[in-house]
Amino acid sequence: MLVIRADLVEQMVAHARRDHPDEACGILAGPDDGSDRPERFVPMENAERSPTFYRFDSMEQLKVYKAMDANDEIPVVVYHSHTATEPYPSRTDISLAQEPFAHYVLVGTRDPEEHELRSYRIVDGEVTEEEVQVVENYMFSHTGASDVPDQAGVPDPTRS
Repeated sequence: MLVIRADLVEQMVAHARRDHPDEACGILAGPDDGSDRPERFVPMENAERSPTFYRFDSMEQLKVYKAMDANDEIPVVVYHSHTATEPYPSRTDISLAQEPFAHYVLVGTRDPEEHELRSYRIVDGEVTEEEVQVVENYMFSHTGASDVPDQAGVPDPTRS
C-alpha cells in the first residue's frame, strides 16, 4: 500500500494538468530509512514532450539522483501522467521501470474535471496494483487510528 500526503497528490495532479496534453513526470523522494514515505516533490521535464510517452532528461535525472544521494533520499514514487488513456502502465512503462522498491504512480488527466490516481509495483516486468491511502500527514498512518500516535514498541500501560 502507498501511503501519501494529500499535498503531494495535489502537486502531482497540478503538474499533470499543467503539462497536459503532454505527459508529465517526476519523482517523490523520501528518506532512505525504510519508512517508504514520500516527502519531497521533484517535478521533472518530459524529454519527449509527448502526449503518449515520457522519458526523464538524462542530465536532469543525474542531478536529481545526486541530490537524493547527498540528502540520504531514495525515489519512493516515480510518477507520470496518462493524458488520454486509463492510468495503467503501458508496455513501455513496464520495460522502463528500473526501481524495484518504488511505487509507480499514474495520474490520469483525460477528464478535465476529475483526475484518476493509481499506484503499482513493477518488479521484473510484473505489475501489481496497490491501494493508495491519502493522508493529511504521516503521524497516524501506521495504526490507522485518527486519535493516537503510532507507538510501536512502546508498552501499553493499560495492559499488564
